[in-house]
Amino acid sequence: MLKDQDMRAFHGQMSDNQPIRRNQAEKEKQLRDLKETLASMKSHTSPALKESVQRRIKELETELRAAAREKATRDANRSEQPQDQQRQRRAPRRNTIRSM
Repeated sequence: MLKDQDMRAFHGQMSDNQPIRRNQAEKEKQLRDLKETLASMKSHTSPALKESVQRRIKELETELRAAAREKATRDANRSEQPQDQQRQRRAPRRNTIRSM
């Protein structure tokens, strides 16, 4: 007979109660899916369900706008730097047996 301790997940396992990290493309796809879901909801759908979907749509739109602003800021900062600062030079390689 297994005890409760044997059934628990180890730290870092996917079943831990942690938010799923999504990239930009996955967030955009989820936003499209949620909008389609909201549009296809019937009139007798519970208001709580509609509100939760609308809230998640607003959160995703906010996240995507913030990500777009950050990307624009990064690109603007990168273009302001002179070319020689953009390309950082690597230290020269050490002599190897072949190049001696």
